[in-house]
Amino acid sequence: MSILSKEKNGGTPAIQIEGVHKKFDDYIALNNLSLEVSRGEIFGFLGLNGAGKTTTIKMLLAMLKPTSGKLYMLGEKVDAGNYKLWDKVGYLEEATFYPDLTVVENLDIARRMQGVPDKDSVNRVIYKLGLEPHKQKKAKNLSLGNKQRLGLAKAMIHNPEILILDEPINGLDPAGVAEIRNMLYGLAKNFGVTVFISSHLLEELSKVSTRIGIIHNGHLVKEVAMDKLEQSLQKNLVVNGRDKHALKEVLEEHGYEFEETIDGYIKLTDDHAADSPERLAELLVKSNQPPTLLRVITEDLEGYFLRTIGMTRGNI
Repeated sequence: MSILSKEKNGGTPAIQIEGVHKKFDDYIALNNLSLEVSRGEIFGFLGLNGAGKTTTIKMLLAMLKPTSGKLYMLGEKVDAGNYKLWDKVGYLEEATFYPDLTVVENLDIARRMQGVPDKDSVNRVIYKLGLEPHKQKKAKNLSLGNKQRLGLAKAMIHNPEILILDEPINGLDPAGVAEIRNMLYGLAKNFGVTVFISSHLLEELSKVSTRIGIIHNGHLVKEVAMDKLEQSLQKNLVVNGRDKHALKEVLEEHGYEFEETIDGYIKLTDDHAADSPERLAELLVKSNQPPTLLRVITEDLEGYFLRTIGMTRGNI
């Protein structure tokens, strides 16, 4: 798809990656990677360590050149010499700060280092990231979530349109993740900031992203909107009875496919069995094998991620 293609809202995508390959000698880090991120979207970039996430981010930041393919941000081709583009992009890999200086003092140093002449930019970014109650606190006294907010504020001191975050929620407690989630929602919804956030943890990305792309071995293997994720989770019907041998015979006789789980239950592997558990219950009762257990089990997020990349637990 050409960069000239328009989104439904009439603008070019915030980020567009077209058929990107990246090789380091004989090692292929990225293989024909293509994706689009809409303006104002929170896009989660999910993959195991070594899947190609950081390589992609470094190319978006023009720190690496693709072997082939093209990258665009805000309709402009990514190029280290395109200085105007970097005025519109913020980046955070790890929150750093001067621990004995206040939030305001830390941000004023960041402002000067970024070459931002407007001193009011400090107050604006403090407001934007909800740091007003903490602006006179020393950085070392902030909560984990607010330390991360301070790091994000430094990345946004120049008011960028795109914010690129590399593993920003690693190590945060649940309260810190919630703080970052609310802050990112606010940035996207109220200020139209596009957020590109990488992580190897689907559980955490699911709490902050509007859409995710799953990368594995340099390939983009799946994209899914978070409000549609529930529909993508695999559902299995699990059953048990007093006479397991007889129960299995009934299942075989009626064409059900199944396997025994580690904990001794019978899991039906038929794709549609979980859609009508009452049908199986009726069958077993009529066959004089009433179930002692009949339950639909929904796949967890880790299971979905591993299934999507073709792996199972314990084989990472």
